[in-house]
Amino acid sequence: MYYVKKRMEIAGCHQLDLPYESKCRNMHGHNWVVTVYCKSKTLNACGMVVDFKHIKDKIHGYLDHGNFNELLPFNPTAENLAFWICSQIAECYRVDVEESSGNSATYIDDESETLC
Repeated sequence: MYYVKKRMEIAGCHQLDLPYESKCRNMHGHNWVVTVYCKSKTLNACGMVVDFKHIKDKIHGYLDHGNFNELLPFNPTAENLAFWICSQIAECYRVDVEESSGNSATYIDDESETLC
């Protein structure tokens, strides 16, 4: 099995739709650190699991310096972002999203074994 990971820093803002009082209900920004993990039993014709540039273009290129509430059709929590990012890259099985130091979420696709 081949494994690769791509780490990106993404500047973006969001506000959370929460049923309780929280500062996070106000628009605010983070310098997100996103790590995308991919795997494959075989390499593609170029000798890669997936091109790092493809990951960067698909995720960083879409989200960087954006308003996540406008770009994404869901409440943009770190957990929801991790799931969405994983769904954007076919070879992805795990995503770590750190919205600030000490606050992070991880999504692991437990079904990814069947994709490889």
